[in-house]
Amino acid sequence: MTTAIPGDSPWRFSDLLKVNSDGTATLLPGVHPLPNLLSLDTEQVLAEFRQSQLEDFTRVIDELASADNPLHRLFESMRIIADRDPANKFSELDLFRPGALQEMFLELHEHVMSHPVWSHPCFVRIFKGEFDAAQLSVFATNYFNQVKNTRQCVALAQGRFSGFIDLPYGSLNERVSELVQIILAQLLADEYGVGTHSIDSYPDLSGLLNSTTHIVMYRQLFDGLGIPFEEQDVPMLHGVADNVLTQRLLAGHPTFNLVESLASVGLGMEWGVPEFFSLLLGGMIRWAWRENVVLTQRHLIVFIAHVQYDVLHAISVMLATSLFGHEKESLQQIKQATNILMSSRYNMMSDLYRLLFHEPCKDIDGIGLDPRYHISDRRIEKTLIAARQEVANSTVVDAADFKASQRVPFVFVNRPQL
Repeated sequence: MTTAIPGDSPWRFSDLLKVNSDGTATLLPGVHPLPNLLSLDTEQVLAEFRQSQLEDFTRVIDELASADNPLHRLFESMRIIADRDPANKFSELDLFRPGALQEMFLELHEHVMSHPVWSHPCFVRIFKGEFDAAQLSVFATNYFNQVKNTRQCVALAQGRFSGFIDLPYGSLNERVSELVQIILAQLLADEYGVGTHSIDSYPDLSGLLNSTTHIVMYRQLFDGLGIPFEEQDVPMLHGVADNVLTQRLLAGHPTFNLVESLASVGLGMEWGVPEFFSLLLGGMIRWAWRENVVLTQRHLIVFIAHVQYDVLHAISVMLATSLFGHEKESLQQIKQATNILMSSRYNMMSDLYRLLFHEPCKDIDGIGLDPRYHISDRRIEKTLIAARQEVANSTVVDAADFKASQRVPFVFVNRPQL
């Protein structure tokens, strides 16, 4: 852990912020899209991202409507092919109904971003900087388990889109599957830092294995906190393990359909990430500034990157999800998938809160959760309990208790809350 050198500059703190004459701080370019982040409260941060995501999605939808847009031309060429086949349902998608995608976005975005997980007490307390160095180290190592173990979910979802899936698009079936694969492949490339290459510029094996993945980015935080490599990987808390398993099950388990799989790696995972990563980022910057510990953009790059890129990820996966809107129940299926993920994430953060602060923190079934976020069927209950049995004992704290537990991080319809 490095201490700032007094007298470097009275107006700058590393490459993260400058101090204004009134004592407030402004984040420096490249750190965050909201330079005044440290002057906002949690609800203001959430409101800012809700509005910016609305504007971003509206812009993309407006661009799709333009005849000059490459995506517009792509989908129009596919519709011409579909129209030659009277039984082909491709032309019936919301993609071609004016205002339908925007309508779908508004309904789903409001549903996801109104969930209490994004204002969880753990996020709020960290954003305020109410922790010490030891607590930050404990948080960093335990949250790392979430980051490094959910990268593969996109790959699990991508593997489900093949020439075997049943679609009502006739000769376009393979092309629709390919488009979804491409979108998910780009998300995967972003996560693993391998990018795209021409034949001439393809990296050698050393370059490939040394790619700047999000996992590598996260380990740079440990450099700033002085956590040696041997101490960076710790067993998972039960709440973290359940969240990792839940995401993997929704993405790849055959119990859940393709719409639910896409929702789990797009809408459920991405929309809230810029907001709560902003809270984590702001809290760490606030703490470093207060304690005069030189964290830099390099140390915090994984949080900076997620704030910038995950909006595009969410938009692209929502577009992919719209290609499967031929099922009447798809909107409800998306909501249920996101409900499952958000509930699981809530309990993960409650588990982290209790570990960090040694204080009580309610789980999702103890907060009076709005009924619209209750889970309407119990498929996830059986599959999660079964999945617990497959984890290696060394990877989870008190593994025997974890595997024996019948408690799951969800509130089911008609189940009384505590």
